[in-house]
Amino acid sequence: MAAEWGAVPGRLRGRNVLDLFRPRATAQLDRLGEALRLGHRSRYRVEVCWLPVGADGAEREGELLVDPVGEPSPTYPMLLVVLRVRAAGPTPPVAPPVAEVSEVEARILALAATGATTAAVGKAVGLTVDGVNYHLARLTRRWRVPNRTALVAKAYVLGVLSPGRWPPEPAGQRVRSTQSPHMPPEGTR
Repeated sequence: MAAEWGAVPGRLRGRNVLDLFRPRATAQLDRLGEALRLGHRSRYRVEVCWLPVGADGAEREGELLVDPVGEPSPTYPMLLVVLRVRAAGPTPPVAPPVAEVSEVEARILALAATGATTAAVGKAVGLTVDGVNYHLARLTRRWRVPNRTALVAKAYVLGVLSPGRWPPEPAGQRVRSTQSPHMPPEGTR
């Protein structure tokens, strides 16, 4: 926070925060003042803007995190104030991570997302229980997750499963084909 004002840490101690920042909504300050008056000891957030030193008229935005410290005081409470500066300009959208899984793994994940047992998943995809466990354990290690629930959640995050669909189904575009040239297409056996 001190850098925004061209100062070194500790030089703003004892300053009135309202001399440095302008709150976006005065209602936030009213709630904070009332809470401090009542002796509440929670963390409070206040949306603020300011003109930093040497900003050439460019207003900055951020959030103050206000924590009461020390003993409650009826006059001037001691506050620890931390500034979170918002990045200038709109942040570019972040592309979702890409994960490649086999068709079988995608089907196993979709069935696991429905809550199917390992035996039921195996029956549906034509694998033994050990085969299903092999694929689940392999994905668990690859994606570094602790359990089956986290594995399904990660499959949604990585775009392997289509969000907003029930029953869950593979998203399709990130599934790599594992069809063997020596095996007939599925459904013709």
